[in-house]
Amino acid sequence: MLKYIFKKFFTALFTLFGVVSIIFLLFTLLPGDPAQMMLGQNESEQQLATIRAKYGFDKPITTQYLYYINDLLPLSIHANTVGNYTFFDEKKYSGIELLDLGTFTLALKYPYLRESFQKNGKKVSAVIAETLPNTIVLAIAAISIALLLGIFLGIISALYKDTWIDQAIQFISTLGMSVPSFFSAILFAWLFGYVLNKYTQLNMTGSLYQLDDFGEVYQLHLKNLILPAIVLGIRPLAVVTQLMRNSLLEVLQQDYIRTAKAKGLSMPLIIRKHALKNALNPVITATSGWFASMLAGAVFVEYIFGWNGLGKEIVDALNTLDLPIIMGAVLIIASMFILINMFVDLIYIWLDPKVKES
Repeated sequence: MLKYIFKKFFTALFTLFGVVSIIFLLFTLLPGDPAQMMLGQNESEQQLATIRAKYGFDKPITTQYLYYINDLLPLSIHANTVGNYTFFDEKKYSGIELLDLGTFTLALKYPYLRESFQKNGKKVSAVIAETLPNTIVLAIAAISIALLLGIFLGIISALYKDTWIDQAIQFISTLGMSVPSFFSAILFAWLFGYVLNKYTQLNMTGSLYQLDDFGEVYQLHLKNLILPAIVLGIRPLAVVTQLMRNSLLEVLQQDYIRTAKAKGLSMPLIIRKHALKNALNPVITATSGWFASMLAGAVFVEYIFGWNGLGKEIVDALNTLDLPIIMGAVLIIASMFILINMFVDLIYIWLDPKVKES
């Protein structure tokens, strides 16, 4: 098991390094001057030169790449010269200096995702820390709805195969997979947040925390979670239902299930004790992929419902060309994809011991 975990860990590190390199090259080679993006239209040549020197934009692209890698590494090297880009400024880096090497210092720090172009120099890590928890809450709520209802409907559909119940569930699942999320979001927001607001008491837009009527204190509004969670869970719900049905039907044809039936065990007991665990493999695969994509921000859903999550922040950053926030968000999303895939691989081993740790 440890060998398998270490192998997955180093594979993940290699993948993450590739993602970091692609992100840097993609956004660095874009046309435009980052210094001008930060200052807007009222810049002077002296101000541009100061910004380029401060953020390393005046260096060759290979040097900028090394700076970027050094910023992200927990164990990093910093020049002891004040004014150098890598100088360990406590306002810039969050960490501690470990060892003084003369002209350089070895430091242990949190990854530095740089500063926003448009938010008055606010750290990207602070922006992500404010929005990512909301996206995680939304994603967990949506995937919980999809899993609980999807597994239940999949079992019902398999048990009543080829009946009107099965056909109805299949039709609804197909419809759920076919409707784009942005259309579902608009429809649900209008129908339940506007037309039926008198009965549902739900808002068309709103986030998890909102300012009170006096604009002083943030208050928790769980009801704002209902509509975006349902909309975000519709497509994975349809996928889980279909996969659970097909997988369970296949498992129920196995010899050990026939043996359990011959022993006189009831169908609910057979499903709960024998069939369900083995039928969950494809469901786990689908769930992991959908959950990772939800953590990517569920951009359309968050933006339409005004949910203050990472997806909405990415859209705002794209509109204002705030490259550090876009780069930091993409990097965080990629890291989560990798971590979730590692976690799912471990779940596979638990669900099916026959999976080899190769």
